[in-house]
Amino acid sequence: MKKILSAMLVSAVASVAAYAQGTVNFVNLSGNPALNAPVTLSDGATRLAGGTFMAELLGGAAAGSLSLQGAATPFLTGGGAGYFNGSTRVITGVAEGAFAFLQVRVWNTAYGATYAIALATGQGGQQDAYGFSNIFSVTTGAPNGGPPPTVPATMVGLQTFTLNPVPEPSTFALAGLGAAALLLFRRRK
Repeated sequence: MKKILSAMLVSAVASVAAYAQGTVNFVNLSGNPALNAPVTLSDGATRLAGGTFMAELLGGAAAGSLSLQGAATPFLTGGGAGYFNGSTRVITGVAEGAFAFLQVRVWNTAYGATYAIALATGQGGQQDAYGFSNIFSVTTGAPNGGPPPTVPATMVGLQTFTLNPVPEPSTFALAGLGAAALLLFRRRK
């Protein structure tokens, strides 16, 4: 009977370990290890504040296969402007203690209830509608691993970023000049 119980216990522990997922702390300000990556408007100085601005976490085992990891979280206000605190997130498909690739996306809810809507609106020329971080990697936390278990990973690869700026008129002029040159070159052939 003891052998059967021992075998069942080993099997249960192995199955839990096989499904254990790595964790990260979805925040952009942390003291240990140091992380200070505020998000600003396109002016690079005005920090995002309040529920008008939302942040969401994408993660996965490869940079090319990121998916949404939990619900969006609002930005803090007052002295916390520019920062969000989305708490611990489990990174689906990434084992405890393994590398995870992450990206943070933010948007202004005045341009849409979701990132996708704000992105579409922003691409129509709306300034400060959306933004996204670099893709970076971290070694995930292992709350069930060990010994000893580790805390959720800090997103130390995250860098400060801004919401999308609208291109300067000179950028549009340069693009138009390039298109005209291509047409002229093509006609000469």
